[in-house]
Amino acid sequence: RVFGLSAQDTAYQREAAERLRLPFPLLSDEKLEFASALGLPTFEAEGMPLIKRLTLIVENGEIVKVFYPVFPPGKNAEEVLGWLSERTAS
Repeated sequence: RVFGLSAQDTAYQREAAERLRLPFPLLSDEKLEFASALGLPTFEAEGMPLIKRLTLIVENGEIVKVFYPVFPPGKNAEEVLGWLSERTAS
């Protein structure tokens, strides 16, 4: 399953998911509790703390792969699928 995570509140995320036609749900980490617990990279924009783009592959509750930095963002899905394909071929 795929989820997005951001520091914005749930109302903003609902609007963004609809506007962007995201095929996955967005989860709110408005208080950055998840990001802090995992030591995820953050930055501040216009006084708002945000989580930097990254991809976590989680299996059975364990992080098995981290893609960071994610740049350019439009290529990350291809990288993830390639990694998963190589992993299952092994």
